[in-house]
Formats: sequence, C-alpha cells, structure tokens
Amino acid sequence: MTLMPRQKTPDLTVPLLGGGHFDLGSETAERGTVVCFYRGLHCPICATYLKELLRLTPEFAKRGVATVAISSDGEERAQAMAEKVGPGDLRFGYDLPLAKARDWGLYISTSRGVTSIGIEEPPLFAEPGLFLVQPDQALYYMSVQTMPFVRPHFSELVAALDFAIEKNYPARGEYTGPV
Repeated sequence: MTLMPRQKTPDLTVPLLGGGHFDLGSETAERGTVVCFYRGLHCPICATYLKELLRLTPEFAKRGVATVAISSDGEERAQAMAEKVGPGDLRFGYDLPLAKARDWGLYISTSRGVTSIGIEEPPLFAEPGLFLVQPDQALYYMSVQTMPFVRPHFSELVAALDFAIEKNYPARGEYTGPV
C-alpha cells in the first residue's frame, strides 16, 4: 500500500505506557497528530531523537497537534526507552505489529545482534517514520527512512506548521495521474 497525501491513513491502535490505547481514529487534537515510529530501545539515535520530540511536544500542543512515539518493542522495552527519554507529555505506544508497520510504508530490518550501546536488536523491527496526520486521518506529511540516520528535525516541523497554519497550506504530493 502506498500512502498518499490528503487520503486516509491506515487505522492505527496500539497500547500506551501507563494504560489505555492510542487509537488514531479517536484522536481529538484540533490540527492532528504527529506519529513518530522509532526503531526501539536498541537504537541510541532514537533516544536522542525522541528527547527532542519530548522537548517540543508542548510547542506542537500550542499549535493544536498531539504527539505519540510508537515502536514494535514490547511494553518492558518501551518503558525503558521512555525512562531514557525522560518525563513529560510524549505518549509512548508499543507492540506495533510489523504488518501494520508495513501498511504505513515503514521498512523492516533484521537483527544485527548487540548494538553499540550493548542492547540486543529484536529479530525484526521497523525503521523510522514520521507522519503528520490530520484530524480526519488524512495524511498531511510523511518521511520514511531506511536507516536510523538523517531524520527530519522536529523544530523544522514546528516551523512548517506555523507556515501551513498561517497560509492554509495544503498537503502536497497528491497527484496520481499520468506524467
């Protein structure tokens, strides 16, 4: 499945640390939700990246945008990542089925064993993806990586939101006709 701007994204429901579930279809933020798929506890780049998302979660909230970080890790590993990242308002989802990760266009990698920080990679896990999904579950923005490196900066996404809100800028990349 190829995700298309202005079209409905796949449904997404995962358990949240602290109880309850994240259900994309039930999100109520005025301008949508930033969904950040991360590789898992084994990835030191993810921890740094999520610290930045945590720091900017209040800025997204001021703009009417909710945030969530999701991985295919189980609850225990997701909790360890949340503790690494630190306390705050960023929600952590876990147990993302890899078939659902594929529905979102995420790339799947195989384990290379123990990482540079001494944590075993899962046998299979999803590579990172960042999505801004509108309240009607239509895709506004996406960036998907095949590697843990060179990810979009959350500060740039906040600035882009300011521009998009001010100019009523539509999602782009929607054309599917002949070229």
